[in-house]
Amino acid sequence: MSKYAYPAVFTPEENGAYSIIFPDLEGCYTCGDSLEDGIEMAEDALALTLYGYEKDGREIPKASDPASLKVSENEFVNFIACDTMAYRKMYNNKAVKKTLTIPEWLNEAATSMGLNFSQVLQEALLSKIQMR
Repeated sequence: MSKYAYPAVFTPEENGAYSIIFPDLEGCYTCGDSLEDGIEMAEDALALTLYGYEKDGREIPKASDPASLKVSENEFVNFIACDTMAYRKMYNNKAVKKTLTIPEWLNEAATSMGLNFSQVLQEALLSKIQMR
């Protein structure tokens, strides 16, 4: 799964900034200079944290019901959504060399057509991943 939504607790600061924490995710917190900036920063922090969970094979906690979260008088809860696949594509796109084996006839046919093997493999893998 790569799309998530978690409740975040927004705490207004005296200077107009916001501190933001995700109670369900250990160590997931951020801040923003304004509400708009805080939401953007929260999306990034959430995607980074959950990407780390996925990469490490850690169990991803279930999102709390926002009504169950205790907040002080000046705080509020807002859902933040993220897509870890989009995050991976944006920040983890370093090329990796792979060695593979195909039948000689297939190699000859593809070469004679001028196919780019890397591009064909990437397209096929993306197709398989998106079908999941």
